[in-house]
Amino acid sequence: MKAINLFPSSTRKLRLARSLSGLLLPVVSLSILPLLLAGCCAKPLTSPSSSSSSSAGAAATATAAASTSSNTDHAVTPAKPAPAPPATSEKSSASGWQSLFDGKSLDGWKITEFGGHGEVAVENGQLTIHTGAMLSGVSRANDDIPKTDYEIELEARKVDGGDFFCGMTFPVGDSFCSFIIGGWGGGVVGLSSIDGLDASENETTKYMSFPKDHWFSIRLRVTQAKIQAWIDSEQMVDQSIVGRKISLRAGEIYLSEPFGIATWQTTGALRNIRLRRLAAAAPGAVR
Repeated sequence: MKAINLFPSSTRKLRLARSLSGLLLPVVSLSILPLLLAGCCAKPLTSPSSSSSSSAGAAATATAAASTSSNTDHAVTPAKPAPAPPATSEKSSASGWQSLFDGKSLDGWKITEFGGHGEVAVENGQLTIHTGAMLSGVSRANDDIPKTDYEIELEARKVDGGDFFCGMTFPVGDSFCSFIIGGWGGGVVGLSSIDGLDASENETTKYMSFPKDHWFSIRLRVTQAKIQAWIDSEQMVDQSIVGRKISLRAGEIYLSEPFGIATWQTTGALRNIRLRRLAAAAPGAVR
């Protein structure tokens, strides 16, 4: 009997292909393994656009760094402002004030030789005139006060006693006058003298209370036309002197000429005494 071929030729070919693939697979695997390993270790490929972008970014960073370095190397540091000059205790050259008392000594002053005068001391930055039998005080050792067109400022306080603690004698042209503060029992303010009348009886007479141990700011201004005076912020004297007789009260007060400060049976203290010269007013002008 003839044998029957149960597997056509196509089937045989399929079997042959499978057998060959089984033999070739290990060979192919071994041949591509180095390629796969090399691919795992290689850097990933970047597209031209991303590479260009990265290069541009790096260039920009380098440019900015170079610019910063250049600016740092060549930048001009602003100069620091000059330190302000130290503050002074008086308005000196800028406003023309000249100190007359240094707060340490009687330099530029002398004790006025009134009969029975009290002691004079400089302590704690102030000049203290102690009570005497009648008048006590100090006066300038040199004739350094102008005759007109000037201002005097000082601070004064009553330490003890019941009469004037500041009687300021000053030049007015070729004459002299006194500005009395706290006289005639402690309350009279005025000029001695106008046309022979003293501070208690002429048109400058005013009254004010002066408690002990209180500092009062006193300012005196003398021009060719007027004598003016202030205590603290209040103007106490505004006296025309044109055609008037200006003089001192009778007695030892003349020893204060040309400029002095006295007390009457009272202890007074002074500080911050200073002078300022004024520009002369035009002839006929009233200031």
